[in-house]
Amino acid sequence: MLKAKLGMSPIAWWNDDLVELSDDVSLEECLRQSRSAGFTGMEKGRRFPENPKEMLPILKKADVTLCGGWFSGTIVNDDMSKNMDRIAPMIELFKAVNAPCIVYGEVGLSIQGDRSKPLARKPVLDGDQMKAYGRRMTEFGEWCAEQGMPLAYHHHMAAVVQFEHELDSFMNHSGPGIPLLLDAGHLAFAKGDVMRAIDRHHKRISHVHVKDVRQAVLDKLDWNTQSFLDAVALGAFTVPGDGSLDFGAIVKKFAGYGYEGWFVVEAEQDPKKNPPLKMAQVGHKELMRVMTAAGYTVETQGFPNV
Repeated sequence: MLKAKLGMSPIAWWNDDLVELSDDVSLEECLRQSRSAGFTGMEKGRRFPENPKEMLPILKKADVTLCGGWFSGTIVNDDMSKNMDRIAPMIELFKAVNAPCIVYGEVGLSIQGDRSKPLARKPVLDGDQMKAYGRRMTEFGEWCAEQGMPLAYHHHMAAVVQFEHELDSFMNHSGPGIPLLLDAGHLAFAKGDVMRAIDRHHKRISHVHVKDVRQAVLDKLDWNTQSFLDAVALGAFTVPGDGSLDFGAIVKKFAGYGYEGWFVVEAEQDPKKNPPLKMAQVGHKELMRVMTAAGYTVETQGFPNV
């Protein structure tokens, strides 16, 4: 029997890029709500403490494990040693709380946080640049793993690895030292084929974001005038069970390759229009339905044994 764990991202409660899409909810209340909906994990957000002595009691009280967290990397256009210095405290924190991985998000050259830059102006690497980037990311991933905390590479809208062909090229030019986070919502937004990406890259997938999309919102976007953050504000993303993707088929595909680990709901949207607790309940219910159908046993333990 395959085992899976279900987590959430706090971005449903407070958005780190669009502060206006945030509820005035404490970390403790955020954890309480997600746990009450059935999720046993939460990825790190801006309201988390940076000290394990502060974080561990909060996680223990909520019966939640830290199941990942975003690192804004700049390997594509910055010195590797600077990135090592910046990520080192995060590695020590994540080790101390027994987190499974750090989510590496490439923000170098990216326009994902710039609302003035339309989607069509995203950075593009040529073949040689992608080859060099893949080598550097592999080296960085191997170094992080040697320090005791593996990375999971997050392909992302408005970044250097956005389209399916860019993901394929990155995976071709990088090695096992940099595992992949497969984000269904970002790949679907980029008009990629989620099922095909799983087929091609399943051996390197170590972490999964089960982000859903509202296809009607995506279909109306003007890539020449509207930005990634505009799309978020318009409601491009949502939770499984409330969007357009077939997570029954997606989860079944993962099961077919024997994937075991975290499935994390990361759905940034307006918490006033889409109350996070309600959305967490919708997402958890749908995931339990498709996980059961795919033959997964979903783990119920929250706080890790550290």
